[in-house]
Amino acid sequence: MNYIVEPEAHDIYEIHIEGHLHQCWAEWFDGLSISHRENGETVLSGLVSDQAALHGILARLRDLNLKLISVKKI
Repeated sequence: MNYIVEPEAHDIYEIHIEGHLHQCWAEWFDGLSISHRENGETVLSGLVSDQAALHGILARLRDLNLKLISVKKI
């Protein structure tokens, strides 16, 4: 039996963080789009090439001391 699941090429993710992140950070987050919610959250969304890229994005959020609310593959 093969239990290895091959990842999709370029999955779409939606990452919610607390606070409003300025649009100028989009390039640093691999070109993810940045949108703001009325509840004070920022949503980073877009294509992420693989799990290593996703972990890199999450590490950048950590390095900026931003509070992660959720990560969702859509």
